[in-house]
Amino acid sequence: MPKQLSFAGPSLVFVTGTDTSVGKTTLTCILLCYLIHSGVRVAAVKPLCSGGRGDAQLLARLQNEKWPLELVNPFWFAAPLAPGVAARQEGRRIRLAQVQRYLARMQASCDCLLVEGAGGLLTPLGEGFNLADLIVDMDGAAIIVAANRLGAINHTLLTVSYLRHLGIKKIKVVLMELCRKNMVSHSNSLILSELLTTTPVFSVPFLGSRASELAVLKKNAKKNQKTLARILRIDRL
Repeated sequence: MPKQLSFAGPSLVFVTGTDTSVGKTTLTCILLCYLIHSGVRVAAVKPLCSGGRGDAQLLARLQNEKWPLELVNPFWFAAPLAPGVAARQEGRRIRLAQVQRYLARMQASCDCLLVEGAGGLLTPLGEGFNLADLIVDMDGAAIIVAANRLGAINHTLLTVSYLRHLGIKKIKVVLMELCRKNMVSHSNSLILSELLTTTPVFSVPFLGSRASELAVLKKNAKKNQKTLARILRIDRL
């Protein structure tokens, strides 16, 4: 039996990225695995996505289908475009209030709700709104995920700067290693920590070429539990 945790972190955590394919799903999955193993009442969702639905299916499988796919990912569109654009192609109009009501219901069912975004922070999700609007309106915490490669400093600073401009203060940055550490990845962490003096910067090591497999995700969650605990700010009883 896992030891119970006293969850001292935010109850609503949005995982966004500096771009698409930077490691948002992988980070969301290992955070989810860690919280489940630790006995925290947690749920993880990807409210809006388009094209492939694999990310949402993976989240559902990690939660042992406790939530059906339609609840993990209630707004799905077939075209591989930004969700807001893909929805219009299908003649659908997704409103901010719809997504807010859905997230409020899910948040009421757990101690911590992890919400994975689609693409970057300003990717159109529906009619006139993006993930930044959801974070502001629902007073959520933001985890910014960046692939630890050349360009990460600029992209991360822009994303953090925009969130700060909106008045969001609960921000953390997580650099996802794409391979073994090199000169660029090492300097990215140092420079971002130096420039983002009030925003914690964390690094998750390269998790291997099979990182999206369930068994590998669970293994990596256990292996990196100290870092994940610091990201989530939780304390063992």
